[in-house]
Amino acid sequence: MTTAAQTPAPAPAPVPGRPRRAWSPGQIVLTALGAAVSAVFLSPLAWALFTSLKSETEAVEVPPHWLPDDWTGQAWSAVFGTGNITDWFVNSLVVSVCVTAVVLVVAALAGYGFARTEFRGKGVLMGVVMAGLMVSPAVLGVPLFTTVQQMGMVDTYWGMILPQCAPAAMVYILYKFFQGVPRELEEAAFIDGAGRWRVFLTIVVPLSRPALAAVGIFTFIASWNNFLWPYMVTNNPDLMTMPNGIATVMNSYGIQWAQLMAGGLMAGLPLIVVFVFFQRQIVAGVAHTGLAGQ
Repeated sequence: MTTAAQTPAPAPAPVPGRPRRAWSPGQIVLTALGAAVSAVFLSPLAWALFTSLKSETEAVEVPPHWLPDDWTGQAWSAVFGTGNITDWFVNSLVVSVCVTAVVLVVAALAGYGFARTEFRGKGVLMGVVMAGLMVSPAVLGVPLFTTVQQMGMVDTYWGMILPQCAPAAMVYILYKFFQGVPRELEEAAFIDGAGRWRVFLTIVVPLSRPALAAVGIFTFIASWNNFLWPYMVTNNPDLMTMPNGIATVMNSYGIQWAQLMAGGLMAGLPLIVVFVFFQRQIVAGVAHTGLAGQ
């Protein structure tokens, strides 16, 4: 008994690539609008960069022009040569990292306490926290300085760090986020015998990573850019932060615009890096805190 030989089925013909759809008028308008807005926001950075690569004489020419006629790095060399910019950078990094770490711990514990525990005077304490959102930090400068001076913390790292660790806004952000965490997860852990601290560290904190990342980034940026308080509490040039150190150099040697732009770019570089690498965490944190619908 013979069987007919089975011939393999022919391979399907390659499907030609789908032609790319032409952009609609709406997409063209939105793209052009986005490009224009991006150019507006990037133009100050471009101007600062080009000015830092000019000579001081060319930087003050009128009318000004974007690109330098003679490209030079004298401003950058002068910034690194006339000031302790490395020490200022390290000081800013130490202060900002410590402030961020303390704020994350304090805001997470306070926010979780307000969101999940009931105690006498909770409404009053929450009102005090909310009142802190309405007080300008400049108003608290004199009493804070008097307190720091009486405690002997002038010209110290602790004097710059501790007064920045009262984060009313960050407590509120995490409080709103913790309210959105399902209570069923915590109740299940309580039934299994977990305590409050274990529930907080093993369940709530991992679920809160987007909000904690946003709070940490916002705190780091605010502390890095803080000029007034380190200026008030620090007289030692070796303990100055980047904004104070650059301002001191400019006041001592006059306004050298090319050096000023070079120092400003140096001070803003960490913030640019933080935003570029953590922009997703910033957006996710704001979206998860519940503030968008307030």
